[in-house]
Amino acid sequence: MLKDLFTKKKKYATIPSEQSKQDVPEGIMSKCPKCKKIMYTKELVKNIRVCLNCSYHYPMTAFERIDSLLDEGTFQEYDRQMISENPLGFPDYLEKLEKDRKKTGLNEAVLTGEGEIDGNKIVIAVMDASFRMASMGSAVGEKITRAIEHAMELRVPFIVFTASGGARMQEGVLSLMQMAKISAVLKRFSDEGLLYISVMTHPTTGGVTASFASVGDYNFAEPGALIGFAGRRIIEQTIREDLPEDFQTAEFLLKHGQLDAVVSRLEMREVLSNIVAIHGLGGKLEC
Repeated sequence: MLKDLFTKKKKYATIPSEQSKQDVPEGIMSKCPKCKKIMYTKELVKNIRVCLNCSYHYPMTAFERIDSLLDEGTFQEYDRQMISENPLGFPDYLEKLEKDRKKTGLNEAVLTGEGEIDGNKIVIAVMDASFRMASMGSAVGEKITRAIEHAMELRVPFIVFTASGGARMQEGVLSLMQMAKISAVLKRFSDEGLLYISVMTHPTTGGVTASFASVGDYNFAEPGALIGFAGRRIIEQTIREDLPEDFQTAEFLLKHGQLDAVVSRLEMREVLSNIVAIHGLGGKLEC
């Protein structure tokens, strides 16, 4: 009928039925927490979990990080079976560790091993914040220490990707000891003239920042990463001053000389490959 052509359109949105909601697989879309743009998750993963619109760096698992950096099929994991105990008898600690193992597929909060970048061998350690916020326990410290010792034996560069909430309170002083232990082995590593690269990712805080994360021959960070020792609120209460909006970001640290560069994840493999190739055999450049 002619009158149907002039029928007013409805001014309200149609609410999707429960069936239509179920037709869209969960996780097929991702919304950027920074720019709020919605994109296909598979496109985000293909872009190494960097927002296609604003370049926000989403969290990555340790396994994803390894896949994005190393030559395919070259990674060999170290100390897969090493796990934390409960030396202080902390309630429910072992149960929480087991829950994180099932959730992440990791045995602990760091993945260590050797592999190649464009044919050059390296030893690598990648901390994963999805496991106990990558807090430093005795197993984490021992795994990183052994990885550095492997790099010394092989005389190849050591690269660490840090992400941590600091010391693991359930292990008390045993956790704090790991910072000193790793720093000590890094001194021996440096005395051997070998190359150490530290890449700080979001978030790198507490004793990890105050020890081995900050003493690389090259200190890099991903864009927007939170890097610091104490929390912002504690510092403001202590000094009784308001801190800059970008305080403790990677960009703030670069501006104040605490980083050598802020490197996008999309360029990370190329940057690391070039540095390793320039130094050759893991050695530092002679001045």
